[in-house]
Amino acid sequence: MPESKPPGTETFVSVLLPLAVEGAYSYLAGENLGALARDELARGDFVRVPLGTREYVGVVWDADAPRPDIAPAKLRSIKTHLDVPPLPSAQLDFLDVLARYNLAQAGMVLRMMLPVEEALYPAAPRKGVQLGSVSADNLPKGFRLTGARERVLAVAEGGLGWNKTVLASEAGVSAGVIDGLISAGMLEDIDLPVGTNVLAPDPAHHKVDLTSAQEIAAAKLRTAIGNGYSATLIDGVTGSGKTEVYFEAIATALEAGQQALVLLPEIALTAQFLNRFEKRFGVKPTEWHSDLTPATRRDIWRNVHRGEVRVVVGARSALFLPFDNLGLIIVDEEHDPAYKQVDRVSYHARDMAVLRGFLGKFPIVLASATPSIETQVNVDRGKYAIVHLPSRFGGQSFPDIRLIDLRENPPERGQWIAPPLVDAMTEVLAAGRQSLLFLNRRGYAPLTLCRKCGHRFVCPDCSSWLVAHRFRKQLQCHHCGLTIPEPRICPSCDHEDTLVACGPGVERIMEEVTQRFPDARTVILSSDLVGSAADMREKFEGIAKGAFDIIVGTQLIAKGHHFPNLNLVGVIDADLGLGHGDLRASERTFQLLHQVVGRAGRESEPGIGYLQTHMTEHPVMQALAAGDGDGFYAQEISARERTAMPPFGRLAGLLVTGRERYQVEDQARRLAATAPHQDGVRVLGPAEAPIGMVRGRHRFRLLVKAQLDFDLQNYLRRWFAVSGPMRGGVRLSVDIDPQSFL
Repeated sequence: MPESKPPGTETFVSVLLPLAVEGAYSYLAGENLGALARDELARGDFVRVPLGTREYVGVVWDADAPRPDIAPAKLRSIKTHLDVPPLPSAQLDFLDVLARYNLAQAGMVLRMMLPVEEALYPAAPRKGVQLGSVSADNLPKGFRLTGARERVLAVAEGGLGWNKTVLASEAGVSAGVIDGLISAGMLEDIDLPVGTNVLAPDPAHHKVDLTSAQEIAAAKLRTAIGNGYSATLIDGVTGSGKTEVYFEAIATALEAGQQALVLLPEIALTAQFLNRFEKRFGVKPTEWHSDLTPATRRDIWRNVHRGEVRVVVGARSALFLPFDNLGLIIVDEEHDPAYKQVDRVSYHARDMAVLRGFLGKFPIVLASATPSIETQVNVDRGKYAIVHLPSRFGGQSFPDIRLIDLRENPPERGQWIAPPLVDAMTEVLAAGRQSLLFLNRRGYAPLTLCRKCGHRFVCPDCSSWLVAHRFRKQLQCHHCGLTIPEPRICPSCDHEDTLVACGPGVERIMEEVTQRFPDARTVILSSDLVGSAADMREKFEGIAKGAFDIIVGTQLIAKGHHFPNLNLVGVIDADLGLGHGDLRASERTFQLLHQVVGRAGRESEPGIGYLQTHMTEHPVMQALAAGDGDGFYAQEISARERTAMPPFGRLAGLLVTGRERYQVEDQARRLAATAPHQDGVRVLGPAEAPIGMVRGRHRFRLLVKAQLDFDLQNYLRRWFAVSGPMRGGVRLSVDIDPQSFL
């Protein structure tokens, strides 16, 4: 405990608030806290403070801050010191470094760490029921025990308290049955104990027999637990059992009394993962993602903070949970673009997970069948260790990949599936196996136009076509979400029935599938057609159990799933990702196609993949067809090195946006003109962004390209100090290590 200060001596405390601010505000400890509470304030403590006309909960940033450049009489006092454990020191260091690295406002990073303020206050009593004083021997007049009521009473035996909804679910009855038993006195209302009982995973519950390669990899990961920071890549082909290997690292962390975090790029990947985890450890891990209710998020936050939750599996935001004793982070599918966030606070969850491990002095495990170029180069440089899983579990080989040259084997007129793929699907269907058709484009068609006057339907607020969604009878903008009813009359020439859909989306492919294979059981998987996480899981479970013959899907189905009966994967447009022109186009196309083809042939029957392409000679297509991943990576890494592009150089993207195009362009040019001249850095632009307008805001981009050892963040801070703030409602956002240039 710090030494008590003499009476009348001010204690200055800096408090960080979850607001869009750069740093902390200065406060006085305040007489209302009491002398003991003032002396006990420490970094990371939660306090309630006034700001303007409101009060906010913040975090003590410096419990004995130096005297600010303002008279103490003008400072306000801390109102309350909340009775809740402080944020861990490693989490605060993580917040600070993440904000400085990404040029983000520290207050906005804190907001991500405090998603539900109610979690900081004592939980309200929960209402429940238990067996009452009335028994079957003294029932009220006119009340009889039905089969449903007897099931409820049987479940409630033992004197335990039950949540009404849970009790009704366990007994298979409606809430009205519970209410009837309460009215009769056979159940009575009670207050349930505050807090959630979280079952701890058992590291010894069901140990699996590993292959020799898996055991070698697992042994290396086990050794890393408890021995400080390290980063290890599990490089294994799809179906090689990477999950089982890193489960052994989780088991070792649990045995050491530590918490573990598993990051997955999408909610869609959690269903099978949860089942596999439960089989290995006896209970399911705690989930964390955007689909949770506020009450659930509150309870999980509390339980993670108290150390009661031992393992969390979640999306990138799980990285900001207040782990009490975090000892391991797994980043599965580490190459996935979904780990990059660009809204509000821009960061890459994979890289920030490595930072969190470094600051917390614990190991990080990255897993992928197609590692990112950045991770592969870190392995080559010796910064990351690597373990290999070169073979599929069970001895199956990776699917044979064949190219369908659409210049020589085009689909029939008005169709999109080429004859060789149709023939292969027919054979697979006859054999009672499953086929997957992949197209990374939602909706029915990407463009609707009038064949009479040429009018194209474009979003009024974005520089993009409206995508036809025929299943919903709508046209939709995939950037701002605007929807309009599917039109029949051209708004330009007033002609009826002249509108045509151009190009295919997954809905159009499904239409063709149902025409060609009317007796096949089909399912379509796309983010805009799946209502909820539960609905998504139900469909994935149906595929895994063989309930469908033909699956049509977007990238939602491209990775992480295990479908035992799937033997054929057909990619409708393998060239789709190669037309974007950014530095990662080839890398991402190779990763995506390799991952989706890897869904096939994972169990008894060999798999096969067909890629429909107009560019059979492209290095990506050649590498996939030849199974030469090493050659592709060597070629791609060499090209990056020659051009000093990441990871051999550094980039920062600057995006200037506003309502008036001329103002945005003017402010972007003014910004560029004030860039300091310095060796080792170049400023490119401004230029109108490829997507020139989103949600009614015009967009201009600048790109800052620097040498690898250049202090890019310091350069940008000096630049922005000289250029000053944007004017006229124009905004500037900064993206360190950008992944997209649209």
